[in-house]
Amino acid sequence: MKLVLAAALSALVFASCAPSTPEARIAAQPMKFDRLPEKQKQLVERGQIDKGMSTDAVYLAWGSPSREYEGSENGTSTLRWDYAGSTPVYTNSFVGGWGYGGYGYGRYGRYGYPYSGYGLGSEITYVPYRRASVLFKGGRVSSWERSRD
Repeated sequence: MKLVLAAALSALVFASCAPSTPEARIAAQPMKFDRLPEKQKQLVERGQIDKGMSTDAVYLAWGSPSREYEGSENGTSTLRWDYAGSTPVYTNSFVGGWGYGGYGYGRYGRYGYPYSGYGLGSEITYVPYRRASVLFKGGRVSSWERSRD
């Protein structure tokens, strides 16, 4: 039982790390793809979207959005899908100081031994940003925008 659980967990982790491509989404949802007009099928296969596409077509082309927003514009319901990306930010900082460590009894008594050290420490932080947005009106793409990476 433990082996089956470990194998299932490993498969889940592996699947979540796999890149999501239009081909993979089409293979997973062939009925959605078959219902699209021929021009939209060609766009979806290339990972592109255009005005008038349905939410299903955009999902097949770009995948699931990071966030969804509902709204209203001139009395018409709107839906906005945002896609997030992340960019690395590298920082260097000066670290160091002095103090006592190694609480024990010995040459330095009960306070341990003195130390001091200085140096540079580097860190990578990933900062999220909005990579793309799609605005739907009446269930169809009204407009879209994507960053030029």
